Amino acid sequence: MASTAVKLIGKFLRSLSHRAVLYRPSLTRTDPLPSPCPPPTFLPVSGRGDPRTRHRSQLHCACLTTGWLTLVPLSFSPAWHAPYCREDGMFKGIYHGKQCHAADIPAVLARAWAAGVDRIIVTGGSLKESREALEIAETDGRLFCTVGVHPTRCGEFEESGDPEGHFQALLALAKEGIEKGKVVAVGECGLDYDRLHFCPADVQKKYFEKQFELAEAVKLPMFLHMRAAGEDFCEIMTRNLHRFPRGVTHSFTDSAEDRDRLLSFEKMSIGVNGCSLKTNENLEVLRGIPVERLMIETDSPYCDIRNTHAGSQYVKSVWPSKKKEKYEPDSTVKGRNEPCLVRQVLEVVAGCKGISDIEGLSRTLYHNTCRLFFPQDIDASANAQLESGTTVQDS
Repeated sequence: MASTAVKLIGKFLRSLSHRAVLYRPSLTRTDPLPSPCPPPTFLPVSGRGDPRTRHRSQLHCACLTTGWLTLVPLSFSPAWHAPYCREDGMFKGIYHGKQCHAADIPAVLARAWAAGVDRIIVTGGSLKESREALEIAETDGRLFCTVGVHPTRCGEFEESGDPEGHFQALLALAKEGIEKGKVVAVGECGLDYDRLHFCPADVQKKYFEKQFELAEAVKLPMFLHMRAAGEDFCEIMTRNLHRFPRGVTHSFTDSAEDRDRLLSFEKMSIGVNGCSLKTNENLEVLRGIPVERLMIETDSPYCDIRNTHAGSQYVKSVWPSKKKEKYEPDSTVKGRNEPCLVRQVLEVVAGCKGISDIEGLSRTLYHNTCRLFFPQDIDASANAQLESGTTVQDS
């Protein structure tokens, strides 16, 4: 039986009319909303109070222009992704356990669609969440999902009492979702050494490696997580490069050294969001990521770009916002990230890299995302344009 949260989200989504068509990046709009096409967004699902899934309890929207995508995301990755949510349920109007306003998922999604988000990828962080993600994805033609286990959740394999049976359940779910045209990646999986109190490194490594077997079996790209674990992550990646077609390491916040390690893998892209743009060091790391290997995301409701962040100097687009206590449906909530704000990530990338052709940049990032998550949707003319060298280059 679908959970109450899944039913509620499904009801909200079904109430919105839309079409499953990839949004084409364009900066020419006549309405007041900022333009380019922040693609997809990753909407992780319910964390049910589990602090290991800070990004999953609320329509976690990550845009990867990854258009995301920001997911994944359907975020600026023409499908974007997202990361962690607690059961504080920001998109349900709940902050730190207190109800501050009514649930507003329809308004959040409406702003996303209006801003150019075309698809949303609901990211799975456990077997249970992956099932819920598929249920949600089936409610709307623009929704897709991933199947996988987040590094901080890898203990669930052994806690199940039958690790291989648990893996086979993931595999069966992935195959089911692929048949339905909904599962587009394996993940979110990887290593997170910043939160070893949730799952020890040896367990994380064991089941990160195991999920390459899943990717190989279903021939899907990987949606990856790497935090303070560059050496082990890349060592495992090196052993398993032959097992998956392509991948993106999202929400990248590590060093220039780790960036270069990832870029040494030809099939790897790097996804950035507000958390990737906080410091001058972060911006310097960003400058070293070639645009053809880059995706953008929001990772909402977290990882927004704040005035104190080094990247904020490049932000040009703003949305009306109100404090949660003074909530208004037509405004964003201060301190809560949303898929529509992937536009700001695009602007920071352009400003940081000295790229004046922001529309061209959005187009390049959009196709980066499509090539990863929706390769069947890239039309011949767009592909030819990218391959002919008419793409935006770093200054």
